[in-house]
Amino acid sequence: MYAIIETGGKQYKVSEGDKVRVEKLDAEVDSTVVIDKVLMIGGDAVKVGNPTVEGAKVEAKVVAQDKAKKVVVYKYKPKSGYHKKNGHRQYYTELEITSIVG
Repeated sequence: MYAIIETGGKQYKVSEGDKVRVEKLDAEVDSTVVIDKVLMIGGDAVKVGNPTVEGAKVEAKVVAQDKAKKVVVYKYKPKSGYHKKNGHRQYYTELEITSIVG
């Protein structure tokens, strides 16, 4: 059984036991998060939402709150001597999917 969920403006395909990195959520480590925006549930019978599946939810345990690897942004314009180097580390929350309720 799998589900397609939406969180942080992105969509993820998850199954029970999967670990997923999503945009930062306000939750403590080892706490439980319930995601109500379930767009589709697949398996034996497929349920597609309009836009979400009614009564469906995905429960997940927060494994970590951390920062991703650094993304280097380098701007350059030829013949003008313009160089600019910048970096960014995005915060994320790592979730472990515990149950899918359809």
